[in-house]
Amino acid sequence: MAGNGRETALAALTACRRLYAWSDGALKAACRRDGLDRREAAFAARLTYGVLQNAALLDFYLGKYCAQPVEKLEPFVRDVLRLGACQILFMDRVPDSAAVSQAVEMVKSHRRQRAAGLVNAVLRKISINKEHLPAIPEEESGRYLSIRYSHPQWLTERLVGLLGREEAESFLAADNEAAPLVIQHNPLACTLTELEESLAESGVQWTPHSWLPGCGTISGGGDLEKLPAFEKGWFRVQDAAARLSVLAAGVCRGNRVLDVCAAPGGKSFAAAGDMEGEGEIISCDIHPHKLALIEKGAQRLGIRCLVTQLAEGRENRPEWNDGFDVVLCDVPCSGLGVIRKKPEIRYKDPQALKGLPAIQRAILDNAGRYVKPGGVLLYSTCTILPEENEGVTAVFLAEHPEYKAEAFKLPGGLEAPEGALTLWPQRHGTDGFYLCKMRKL
Repeated sequence: MAGNGRETALAALTACRRLYAWSDGALKAACRRDGLDRREAAFAARLTYGVLQNAALLDFYLGKYCAQPVEKLEPFVRDVLRLGACQILFMDRVPDSAAVSQAVEMVKSHRRQRAAGLVNAVLRKISINKEHLPAIPEEESGRYLSIRYSHPQWLTERLVGLLGREEAESFLAADNEAAPLVIQHNPLACTLTELEESLAESGVQWTPHSWLPGCGTISGGGDLEKLPAFEKGWFRVQDAAARLSVLAAGVCRGNRVLDVCAAPGGKSFAAAGDMEGEGEIISCDIHPHKLALIEKGAQRLGIRCLVTQLAEGRENRPEWNDGFDVVLCDVPCSGLGVIRKKPEIRYKDPQALKGLPAIQRAILDNAGRYVKPGGVLLYSTCTILPEENEGVTAVFLAEHPEYKAEAFKLPGGLEAPEGALTLWPQRHGTDGFYLCKMRKL
């Protein structure tokens, strides 16, 4: 018998809260464990992401009808209340009575019988008043945006400073939308027409990207990894922004390429396609299990010019100095450009992010040693914070006169006359991403 999507969502949320797990991995593991059918798995996903994307907003409304502060509730009970309120407020196909009764049964089945009355009372009040919920206060700067879009106030205030109020709100709204499933055609394995025909035969809807060739979104078709086109290596999952970073680097046939922080391998795979499978790619990571995943992906895609190496980005390998035509340096970052895919990122401790620029500068300094004279160093992140982007590359260029930022153009009319470009979800429909191309003189 198929499992219960509500219980699966609760397990995923618990893993995110207690184990700091990524939501996608926690959800997949919970769905496999609970044996959910396709319908219940989709329901569990909507619930999990619905709560993560709207936690502050849900807490605001719950707090209006709860006798004690929501933040003082036992975390388990708070998760159950959030799940119930999410169904009542955001999921029209779920009857309110079912959302309430199932939430009550959940606390009872998990030996929280004493919380059953509270859960029942609060969710019933949410249901009764859902057409006339209290207004979110706008008098405090940043408070409205923080509650309405469930982002921490430090981040909403930072975005307003970077973008202005109107565009900051567009960015926050984009973070809470479902991210499209973006794939890239593998030119080493098939033609684009063959890929489209195979997807159609599998009942998958393919929508070509409006301005990036070989890229598109897909929907339907069930388990992605069971599609014949996936098994044959005809495509890979990769956002347009990450694909653009390799295009900006100008990788071409016969190049020797180093991918300094390669996992999960998407940029290395894109480089192999641009190189027409000819040349050499060394893909690095500090975790052996991630290197194994890169090797598995390369095998599926039919890439034979790629080898993996266990390497720490800040530790120099003298044998690599001045040895590569292109070095891809996609550094560890705060990840604030991919919140729509990993909603839990918004809850990172801002204090923990302050040390990232020093790490990024150290990796970039070391990576710069590996580029041949005349070669390209491409720095990238999946964040939108200037201190992790322009702040890092500006220091590098100031301290390394042998490098110069180089202008580049990309599909879709994108241009970087000064050699750097920030991509934004609300402007470009991509992940938030930063690219900087530097040429070694």
